[in-house]
Amino acid sequence: MIMTEEQILAELGINEQNPGAWAGESLENTIENPTVVDSINPTTGKKIASVVLADSKAYDVVVQKAQQVFLEWRMLPAPKRGEIVREMGEELRKHKEALGSLVSLEVGKILSEGLGEVQESVDMADFCVGLSRQLYGLSMHSERSKHRMYEQWHPLGPIGVITAFNFPNAVWAWNAMVALVCGDTVIWKPSLKASLTAIATHKLMNDVLKRHGFEGAIGLIIGEDADVGEAMIADTRLPLISATGSTRMGKRVNQVVAGRLGRCLLELGGNNAIIVEPSADLDLTLRGVAFGAVGTAGQRCTSTRRLFLHKSIAAEFTRKLVEVYKQIPIGNPLSDGILMGPLIDEDAVQMFEEAVQQAQTQGGELLVGGNRVEGEGFFVQPTIIKASTDMTITKHETFAPILYIFEYENLQDAIQSQNDVPQGLSSAIFTDSFRSVETFLSHAGSDCGIANVNIGTSGAEIGGAFGGEKETGG
Repeated sequence: MIMTEEQILAELGINEQNPGAWAGESLENTIENPTVVDSINPTTGKKIASVVLADSKAYDVVVQKAQQVFLEWRMLPAPKRGEIVREMGEELRKHKEALGSLVSLEVGKILSEGLGEVQESVDMADFCVGLSRQLYGLSMHSERSKHRMYEQWHPLGPIGVITAFNFPNAVWAWNAMVALVCGDTVIWKPSLKASLTAIATHKLMNDVLKRHGFEGAIGLIIGEDADVGEAMIADTRLPLISATGSTRMGKRVNQVVAGRLGRCLLELGGNNAIIVEPSADLDLTLRGVAFGAVGTAGQRCTSTRRLFLHKSIAAEFTRKLVEVYKQIPIGNPLSDGILMGPLIDEDAVQMFEEAVQQAQTQGGELLVGGNRVEGEGFFVQPTIIKASTDMTITKHETFAPILYIFEYENLQDAIQSQNDVPQGLSSAIFTDSFRSVETFLSHAGSDCGIANVNIGTSGAEIGGAFGGEKETGG
């Protein structure tokens, strides 16, 4: 049974107004001249609940608490830290339905994706339980007599984690679970567009930490970039900042953190492409392209944005794909049978409309979609545009369900065109040719951090590295 909004909020302890700063406990009473912002349901355009934003004073309290707890947390044996992370995973399991539903409610993902995101966080906790017993270092033979040499990795300290709206639970878990078992504490700055999911997640995790006397090992700070974001990236007390978001944001984070000789983990924009050869299983390809381009309404960093079709199959495949797009159910992401929910807000709708207009001005042919869906909420039509590689709009990432289709004659030309964008996150090829696969995966092939064969560009697995090259961050 699908949960109602009231049931979701009640189970997760979300009130009409919620504090946006936590250091083991709420810091709402410490915030002077508080600013309150609403979390908007993108399906209806209506308020879900509100959050009191943190200020610089609250931020400093959160950091001080994280520093204080770090001194004890780092001394807890790693397997003991892993046991606490295991309990955090169990807490996520217990509230998976409510938390996954909140993801759908707040950011517009269809329910299966919201639930899948929380499951990914659960899986990450399970992975890190094992990792807590595998924090190995090398032992080496010394050139000096009667000496021994070995590596021992030490915790860094409080880690800053900045997350985007599109994965408001899983990306935090990717970072926080690893940091915790390694002996670090975590300060989380989520997107203002997904603040309720962050608050709910944080409260569940802090309850576990509190049972063991480590409340404050995870701190939460929700605020404007000017008030807390800039302070966070410039703070020498935070030796590492992990940031997920736009390339523009990542360049700013990298500049400031590098300026203080801190460390960065950046996962930024993607402009992901699929190459389809004549030998490909076209039914499999059709599903992979549609899911990659339309899933999360095109608001994944790994969403498929460009499609390179061999000339011999381009016309027929395009016709079939257009028919699929016309039949995609769009609507309330918490309803059964829906495959595409809304964009995150009105600004996203306007960017979608501007991109479609620019593409047509630059010579693109609109094949399907291209318009806003009339009614409440921030819905748009999934869109396909026949394009050419000299269209500048195709080299930019538009966070929306816009797919550009190109034709090619030989594989090397397709790979060169795929690589000819500033971003380098995910890529894919559909083919039955072993030689083409090896070409695509070789040093002269895809220049992306992720290269897929006979599966779409979206998705990640916790057991492998995830990230991209060039302006995606590295």
